[in-house]
Amino acid sequence: MRCHPALRSAATVAATALVLTGCGAGDEPTEGAAPEGTTSSSGAFPVTVETAFGDVTVEDEPARVVALGWGDAETALALGVQPVGASDWLGFGGDGVGPWAEGRYDTSPEIIETLEPSYEAIAALDPDLILDTKSAATPERHEALSAIAPTISQPEGVGPYQTGWEQQLEMIGQALGRSEEADELQGEVDQAFADAAAAHPEFEGTEVAVGAFTSEGYGAYVRGDARVDFMEQLGFENAPAIQEIATDNFFVPVSEEQLSLLDAELTVAFPIFVEASEFTASPLWQSLDSVQDGRAVVLEDPDLISAFSSGSPLGIQYAIENAVPQFADALG
Repeated sequence: MRCHPALRSAATVAATALVLTGCGAGDEPTEGAAPEGTTSSSGAFPVTVETAFGDVTVEDEPARVVALGWGDAETALALGVQPVGASDWLGFGGDGVGPWAEGRYDTSPEIIETLEPSYEAIAALDPDLILDTKSAATPERHEALSAIAPTISQPEGVGPYQTGWEQQLEMIGQALGRSEEADELQGEVDQAFADAAAAHPEFEGTEVAVGAFTSEGYGAYVRGDARVDFMEQLGFENAPAIQEIATDNFFVPVSEEQLSLLDAELTVAFPIFVEASEFTASPLWQSLDSVQDGRAVVLEDPDLISAFSSGSPLGIQYAIENAVPQFADALG
């Protein structure tokens, strides 16, 4: 089953780990030749990337990249670089990427654990660059990785797992010497958002609540999370009642007594590690006005849930194509 990092308190990650624990476990890595990629178009090395832990200089074009952060591998692949090691945050298996990125590897990467990566396994891959732009964002993690190779962590002022896709794309593009390709890709995604928004003017200013349901109960996402960012780029506004109780995390837990928080002009929800029927059949869920009025979209397809959650350019484009029609139907 795919793993989705969601609905956990920063203080109790190890205890709850609702969707992260056990994701991306890999076998003991072995060294191999770096996969062939396209040649850097910039030739602009050395390059310096600003991160939350200071400036990081990449002296030469990387040949062996290890991508550890959520979405880092897919972003590198989209720019034509094949990591030799990668973390599988969404539990896809195989190469650790969604169907929208399948076939982009010539040689499968070694899969590295997510929450507690093996630094020995990473070092054995002999990387010359580590990407960790969207992860737990701890100084200890950054220090341990930097002892192995130059490490690109999250931007300054950005919390754990809250690096936006534009920031991630820009930083990875800089580190790989592919800023031009990154700019082009951002333009493609921005255009896809703009086209979808233009085709659906009803999205503009419409309040949306984005939630999930696990065995632990309900939760709602706030600004800084990829799912809310996705909706707001389409013109929606995250429900103020949810945003008002936001913390420095990317979600807020929602008790059954608070379930009305998910009642918005449009409600989007999906299951994690459970069947959707475990909450859609609930009288409490069915009591929401948005559900009764048909303004609730429950995402059930695993690929679409992962694309919606991915926050990577390739996943975003897949989600725009497949989720936007469902939002439009609900509001129609």
